[in-house]
Amino acid sequence: MVKRKNILPILYNYVLSESTSDKAEKVILNVALFSFFIHLAVIYFLKFDLIEFQPNSELLKNPISAIYTPFSFILVYEVYLLIYYLPKSFTTYIIKQYEIITLIIIRKLFKDLSSLELSSNWFEIKGDLQFTYDLVASLLLFYFIFLFHKQGQRKFDPSASINPTIERFVKKKKLIAVILVPLFFLMALYTLINWSMGISLSSDTLPSFESINNLFFDQFFTVLILVDVVLLLISFFYTHEFHKIIRNSGFIISTILIRISFGVTGLINTVLIVVAVLFGLAIITIHNKYEKNKLSGAEY
Repeated sequence: MVKRKNILPILYNYVLSESTSDKAEKVILNVALFSFFIHLAVIYFLKFDLIEFQPNSELLKNPISAIYTPFSFILVYEVYLLIYYLPKSFTTYIIKQYEIITLIIIRKLFKDLSSLELSSNWFEIKGDLQFTYDLVASLLLFYFIFLFHKQGQRKFDPSASINPTIERFVKKKKLIAVILVPLFFLMALYTLINWSMGISLSSDTLPSFESINNLFFDQFFTVLILVDVVLLLISFFYTHEFHKIIRNSGFIISTILIRISFGVTGLINTVLIVVAVLFGLAIITIHNKYEKNKLSGAEY
């Protein structure tokens, strides 16, 4: 019985400790840097006809698009950080979701930069117009995340961290986090293998790099929705406060909107992402007003 109780902290310290996070960061950054030079080298090999292969992908035609690859590995690390912060701070866990979808848009901007058609008909060209939407959306998301950080820094109840009830809830979140690490690793590995098998040098075709989003990040956010629902249900054992239930429910809606965005393209995709983050920001702002009102002793 004692051994069983000790399994969770051992696994948690092994996969989600601060030292593990630091090691993962160094590995990912090295891989990202290496992948950037590999991608860049392939582009120039193709440019100087050192490789007999005619790519159909825009990601192999312009050196600027090589930035897309290291950003993909940085996103992998952001996924790990999301799991890392789940037991530590629910607010930071939500922020990481928003940071991931923002980085996906930034990554897409680097890809689209390589295929911009600079002309006086900027707003009539579909690709250039989408680039404009994403550019504006990235600025809005960056600001919304900043505001979300400010709201998340407000700690109304200093004793909450030592509350036994909260500690039991944190243990359950640690269990969920430990389960998510191998799950997301297997999902990422499956995505990489599946994408690699789609490469056909003989037919001069490459699977779209954007398909990685469809193969991994849509599934990733689907899992996050399920995790958020589980956290909401578990939270009922520890609190019946209306504003906390609405906060957790609101974050689920926000995550669902982000997940839906992967199923659409164009302006609707961008709008859904911005609305999702804005909705989450509105939810936490109102929640904090409830908390402040409660501590001041006012009736509501």
